[in-house]
Amino acid sequence: MFPRLLRLPAAQSYFLFGPRNTGKSTLMATQHDTQSTHFIDLLDVELEELYTQHPNRLVEIVNALPETVTHVVLDEILKVPKLLDIVHSLIEKTKKCFVLSGSSARKLKRGGANLLAGRAFVYHLHALSYLELGQTFELGHALQWGMLPKAWLYEEAEFKKQFLQAYTRTYLKDEVWDEHFVRNLEPFRKFLEASAQCSGKIINFSNIAKDVGVDDKTVKEYYTLLEDTLLGFFLEGFQHSFRKRLSTKPKFYYFDVGVVRALTRQLTLPVQAGTSYYGDFFEQFIILECMKLASYHFSEYQFSYLKTKDDSEIDLIVDRPGQPHLFIEIKSSTNVKPESLRSLINLSQDFKDCEAVCFSQDPTPRCVENVTIYPWKMGVEKYFGATE
Repeated sequence: MFPRLLRLPAAQSYFLFGPRNTGKSTLMATQHDTQSTHFIDLLDVELEELYTQHPNRLVEIVNALPETVTHVVLDEILKVPKLLDIVHSLIEKTKKCFVLSGSSARKLKRGGANLLAGRAFVYHLHALSYLELGQTFELGHALQWGMLPKAWLYEEAEFKKQFLQAYTRTYLKDEVWDEHFVRNLEPFRKFLEASAQCSGKIINFSNIAKDVGVDDKTVKEYYTLLEDTLLGFFLEGFQHSFRKRLSTKPKFYYFDVGVVRALTRQLTLPVQAGTSYYGDFFEQFIILECMKLASYHFSEYQFSYLKTKDDSEIDLIVDRPGQPHLFIEIKSSTNVKPESLRSLINLSQDFKDCEAVCFSQDPTPRCVENVTIYPWKMGVEKYFGATE
């Protein structure tokens, strides 16, 4: 069991969303003991069928609970979305708190599911952060296998590989095929590999469509499906009245680098320091860490990237309400050279109202012109760690 950074309310109904196997059920079990909580697991096929056919059974069960049971947990609530209307009514009529988890937001977005009109807060659980692993964290392991809890619990590399391979197959079966999100699974299977190869890069919908054998519109729908099933997110191009013409095309990041390596069938390929392959995954890992921690501590932050018409680029821009924009360049080097920061230096000087930093594997902080270079852990914690 890993201690999680996400803090959930003790006396409030809430949704908890997150990809499969990020630890939602475990977190809820640690937050709510069995004496005061009634648990309903809708991944159980029999329970799913029961509540699909008889949703009002939930009313009967809740009304029969003793006063000492203060919470009702409905794990994977979107397996039976019609229960949300029942929960809405029960929140109004009883004193029970409802905890509702899900690994897909698609039925909420597409099906007009009841979000309880603000009566339940919304939280998101991500894959592990290096802060949650503490002394057991090891960067090479994170880049090789990702940050899903089971990838750290298995001791043997072969088991880690089999887990991640099974994870991608489970996604195809449970989240996509069984829910009838796509009509033809084979093009989507090809799309998963192609899109994973492009994780962290600007999306060229036409090129991916050619590789997969579908049209651009279908590829865009596939990406929306990945986003809706919480397997990844878009990072939009920075929008500002900036004198240089900027790219407006989005990037897409999968939520975990281990899943990316599984989808691209490269789990047996070592991630060796000093290679561009290592640099790509280090950059993705740092961006994911920043966004996880911001989700937990700074929910109003907004993220983008910047690229100009002459290919000058900044990896991550953070819009922080009431503060200057944060421009972040990410380098896997242990000795960042001033020339490798030239784009960040020039663009941040042009922009003026910003703070420019570089997260790297340098051992100590140092300044190069207007850029502060931080050891990546120090930088991530300084800008995205808890304020308390």
